[in-house]
Amino acid sequence: MSISFNHIPSNIRVPLFYAEVDNSMANTATAAKKALLIGQKTDGTATDGKPTLISSQSQAMTKFGRGAPLTLAVTAFKDQNTSTELWCLPMTVTGTPASGAVELKGIATESGTIAFYVGATKVPVTVASGTLAANIATDLINAINANKDLPITASTSTTDTENATAIKLTAKTVGLYGNDILLATNRQGATGGEENIAGISLAITAMSGGTGEIDYAKAFKAVETETFWFIGCPDSSSTALDAYKKEMQDSTGRWAYSRMQFGHIFTAKRGDAESLVTFGKTRNDQHVSLFGIEENNPNLILEVVGAILGRAASYYTNDPARPLQTGPLEGLLAPSIEDRFGFNEQNTLLSNGIATLYQQSGTVMIQRAITTYQFNSFGDADNSYLDSTTLYTLAEIISRLKTAITSKYPRHKLANDGTRYGAGQAIVTPSVIKSELIAQYQKMEEECLVENADLFAKYLIVERDANDVNRINVLLPPDLVNQLRIFALQAQFRLQYSSTD
Repeated sequence: MSISFNHIPSNIRVPLFYAEVDNSMANTATAAKKALLIGQKTDGTATDGKPTLISSQSQAMTKFGRGAPLTLAVTAFKDQNTSTELWCLPMTVTGTPASGAVELKGIATESGTIAFYVGATKVPVTVASGTLAANIATDLINAINANKDLPITASTSTTDTENATAIKLTAKTVGLYGNDILLATNRQGATGGEENIAGISLAITAMSGGTGEIDYAKAFKAVETETFWFIGCPDSSSTALDAYKKEMQDSTGRWAYSRMQFGHIFTAKRGDAESLVTFGKTRNDQHVSLFGIEENNPNLILEVVGAILGRAASYYTNDPARPLQTGPLEGLLAPSIEDRFGFNEQNTLLSNGIATLYQQSGTVMIQRAITTYQFNSFGDADNSYLDSTTLYTLAEIISRLKTAITSKYPRHKLANDGTRYGAGQAIVTPSVIKSELIAQYQKMEEECLVENADLFAKYLIVERDANDVNRINVLLPPDLVNQLRIFALQAQFRLQYSSTD
């Protein structure tokens, strides 16, 4: 018989009608593109080291605790994206919590409101004229501790006879992340109705002393069999970035032929332009996008990472070839105008492996999500993996071709071109595979993931291996569609068109 049946045997003698169903030509599905956030919990019910599916902010509060790093990151993620399947991996960190302080002195000689900020969150304290600093301090402590979603707690440190009271602020968990919590007053300034209260002086000691970082080798081990297209990590030390590079690399990592889990890591680092540029020059990894944020950017790095991850997952899931530029990061507080990176600083960062954000009308937005890849193996400049869009487009192409081949030809025989075989046989030849790849490419061209289908067909090579008769080798030359990133215009004006123009 010429038809290759999967289940119906060829030696049946019992009459009459037998049928089997073959779905190999019907599969048009694509795998769910899941997201992963790695971080810390406080007192939630989740088990450290075990990935947890999170569908809402309230669930994150229950699993990780209110004000926990992971909860704050989830909140930022959900502000951008409520549809992507989000998993979180809480990890135990050994170390010490960061701490800071606020010292208040004097007696208020006017009524008003102290606008105290923990990161981007405002903690207002109403003050009546004649109120002592010690009483204001008590009210501030109560206000901070009443907001369970803050990443810190407050307690009285000292009170002296000169009506000066010091408040101690402590991060809710140990780790370096606590050092990133910025403390400030009157972020919006006088124009925003925030001013100092006459008679009261307030001095802030920045959060510091936090030690301990997530063991990312252990974290990735916990999810080594799971595929995540979007991975958010709050740490950006050299140690952490080295761990990301090892996990994602092309030989044995998630992008290796033996795993093909793909994915991309998003993280962020705080600093001035010079320090970020210096650091960016030390990195070279196409599978990591490291966003630089200003020194006085009020948002926690873990909130920035959560927001970027949510926006990237939303946009790239819909179309991996469209750039992330202009993507709004809802819920983040824009830094003050004087604290923002200017054009020259942004361009320099983007020339040294650091992705950038910008602000438009008070909204924080993605400017360009480049990777840290800058050099080839010889140390020469290489822009082939400049943008994360390139990696996501490649991953989409390879995943679709994998689905097509594994669905249509899972148990097929292999023969040379020109072999005479009956119709319906479960058999393929190099030319059949080539035709399938061309057809898939044409579909992707219609979706504008790729272009130049004719040239693709011309340069596509599909051949049977000379040494392994059971193997097909393919040279796939996709022409990835590009993105509109630069629009340059020269306005060559005239004061008056002449009659000879």
